[in-house]
Amino acid sequence: MAKLLIHTCCAPCLISPYSKLIQAGHTISAFWYNPNIHPLKEYQLRRNALRDFSMREGFELIEAGDYGLETFLQNTLSNIKERCEYCYRTRLEKVAKAAAERGFDAFGSTLFYSRYQKHERMREIAQEMSAKYQVAFFYEDWRELWYEGIRLSKEQEMYRQKYCGCIFSEEERYREQIQGNRAK
Repeated sequence: MAKLLIHTCCAPCLISPYSKLIQAGHTISAFWYNPNIHPLKEYQLRRNALRDFSMREGFELIEAGDYGLETFLQNTLSNIKERCEYCYRTRLEKVAKAAAERGFDAFGSTLFYSRYQKHERMREIAQEMSAKYQVAFFYEDWRELWYEGIRLSKEQEMYRQKYCGCIFSEEERYREQIQGNRAK
């Protein structure tokens, strides 16, 4: 069994993997670093839901860094189509570095729970960060837990977001609705 530091984008994405990892005997700490989440109100809602979940379950929550809006925008505005690459890289590097510095056996991420993320690319980046920081990367494809996580998070009345996190994904999520409103 391992002491794992799991980068966590939100409580609903952690709930099913958390249960599975605890049942397997792992010790879990969550790592909050998500400068991609916009606007600030959304960032706070997701962070607070994770805080509530960690207090209820009794696991450690490590909150790293500040909000990071300016840095995120400076690094994504010039190439919006490649924003996910930046997002994956910065978050996976931050959790790998923290895991190494704090003596965790391995790091992972709830990004591997999402059906919408580029798993192979994230995995490559995580393996790169594992080598860079000399800490193991714990990989598990948690997409099979998707519907269970939705059910559990609704049962626990967790705040559930409607888009990935960045302002660009929000626009993509609501594009059809926006275009439909223009036609009226």
